[in-house]
Amino acid sequence: MTQTDKDRVLIFDTTLRDGEQSPGATMSHNEKMEIATLLDEMGVDIIEAGFPIASIGDFEAVSEIAKLAKTATICGLARANIGDIDRCWEAVKHAKSPRIHTFIGTSPLHRAIPNLDMDQMAERIHDTVTHARNLCDNVQWSPMDATRTEHDYLCRVVEIAIKAGATTINIPDTVGYTIPRESAELIEMLRNRVPGADDIIFATHCHNDLGMATANALAAVEAGARQIECTINGLGERAGNTALEEVVMALKIRHDRMPFGTKIDTTKIMNISRRVAQVAGFPVQYNKAIVGKNAFAHESGIHQDGMLKNAETFEIMRPQDVGLSGTSLPLGKHSGRAALRAKLDELGFALADNQLKDVFVRFKELADRKKEVFDEDLMALLRDSGAAEQNERIKVKHLRVVCGTQSPQTADITLEVDGVDHPMTCEGDGPVDATFKAIKAIFPTTARLQLYQVHAVTEGTDAQATVSVRLEEDGKIVTGQSSDTDTVVASAKAYVNAMNRLLVRREKSAPDADVKTVKYTDAG
Repeated sequence: MTQTDKDRVLIFDTTLRDGEQSPGATMSHNEKMEIATLLDEMGVDIIEAGFPIASIGDFEAVSEIAKLAKTATICGLARANIGDIDRCWEAVKHAKSPRIHTFIGTSPLHRAIPNLDMDQMAERIHDTVTHARNLCDNVQWSPMDATRTEHDYLCRVVEIAIKAGATTINIPDTVGYTIPRESAELIEMLRNRVPGADDIIFATHCHNDLGMATANALAAVEAGARQIECTINGLGERAGNTALEEVVMALKIRHDRMPFGTKIDTTKIMNISRRVAQVAGFPVQYNKAIVGKNAFAHESGIHQDGMLKNAETFEIMRPQDVGLSGTSLPLGKHSGRAALRAKLDELGFALADNQLKDVFVRFKELADRKKEVFDEDLMALLRDSGAAEQNERIKVKHLRVVCGTQSPQTADITLEVDGVDHPMTCEGDGPVDATFKAIKAIFPTTARLQLYQVHAVTEGTDAQATVSVRLEEDGKIVTGQSSDTDTVVASAKAYVNAMNRLLVRREKSAPDADVKTVKYTDAG
């Protein structure tokens, strides 16, 4: 990084790699392409597109993203072995700006996993980083679990990686263990003690296990780190990663105390936040900073009065700064296609004519059942139309349930499976239980229901219900979602959506290379 760039912070987005490791957050190939395009258009500097050695599907996704990217550097992840690094290079080499990211766990706990002593690991780091640099002039190296690695050893291996050719050194807080002051001190220590530290970029990769990922990342930047690794909505395994929207807006709003800039177009934040939530099946919590439904909502009388007089009394940023219009104007059954397109454009969704036609049909059906169709209703419609893969094998054709205080509660359902209709009637402990039993009777599976969650999209008794279903089968976890004004119908469609995603996971689980040994893929 040149002297003129010393105050710019690079944004490294790992939604498609680390974010996808959230249980149930697996994305389809087309969804990955779409998210990568949105990240590129948003101004993300580096997109970590995946872990190419993990599977043929992951390799193909990284390779295609590398070919499609217009401005972002495209990065792939590789463990510290020659096979991983070669496979990673094969995937990213098509990019205008490719990067290899290789890692190994350096803390005492992680050194025990490959059973390497300090000298053996140091040699492994030298050999693998050297190999990566011989393939690509942009190499990132990560000492996984750096925040729990002995300082003297951390300095030693960082120096080795720099001498071997690493151009970016990422310091991961893999388990969300550190605190802000410690995060800053670690970067300062490395910059002061390691020879060659001034010639490379230090990055920070924080997890949110103690709720301090954003604070830890910003502290590292103040100490000299110039790359933040993050995900949209803070998506990631366990408690998630540093949220892109939080660090970007913090740097923008508090430029007085943190005089560092990014090239992120913040007006695109809400659009990509909504889309990632939809394709990953992870709803954004209402009070989530920046992108939550209540982030710009004011209910108390004092706050409302202050907002009416001067918005700055209770808002430190404008809704427009993150891509919101600031208003939510509902549509109705008399609204036409032009009004729907205008509203979707306002929400940040650019639909092709055939996509608009499909959504318009769904919109009219919903408008006939609801008095008003709000922004959240439209986003639910978009999620449902987007969630339906063209190759989905199972569809809900008909559903009728009997429920109430008198037993038995029954579900009469017809599923279309591979183009053939299959009717089934089952009893259960309530209409949803009966419906799920009927679905499993038609399409048997060993998948276990891990989560069943219902929340209203908007207010009122005619509100759409959004149902989330999480299934687990042989270690594979998928999440399905659907919305409908009928909660049981939404439940059936969500369950079927999850089953379709599970089938996709089965098809894409064909191993490539040594995928059976792929573990510890956090790299941070």
